[in-house]
Amino acid sequence: MLELVRKHLAAFGTSDWETYKADLAPDATYEEVATGQVSKGRDQYVEAVKRWKTPFPDLKVNIVNAYSVGDIVVAELEWVGTQAGPLPTPFGILPPTNQVGSVKAVLINKLKDGKIIEARHYFDLMTVFMQAGAGAAIGALPAKAAATVARPH
Repeated sequence: MLELVRKHLAAFGTSDWETYKADLAPDATYEEVATGQVSKGRDQYVEAVKRWKTPFPDLKVNIVNAYSVGDIVVAELEWVGTQAGPLPTPFGILPPTNQVGSVKAVLINKLKDGKIIEARHYFDLMTVFMQAGAGAAIGALPAKAAATVARPH
């Protein structure tokens, strides 16, 4: 089961959408907790994750840890990519900044008959936005200034 999830995530990294889709059950569901998006069925699932390749064309995942219990695989991940395309945010479209960023995540997969039937993906969307340079759009302080303000005197 761990091998299926590893293969699935590797297919995402190389944009091998045929292999990626083949790992999914026809009625697979994907929930992206950070954005509130829920997708049902293989095609919607693939489109939901594929959209991240527009702002981050080189987006890849490193599996930090992975655990399998029964039909559940829990993977601790680190996504790494360069914001080389337009990034939709609640504050408008952030033009490409060519900033490299990373975000930690947890992906919980439920498998059935050798296919992913359900996935729930947890990550910090604000970290993605801030690393890409969206802080100015929301009035956030730059990282150095924020560290100075947060430091106790």
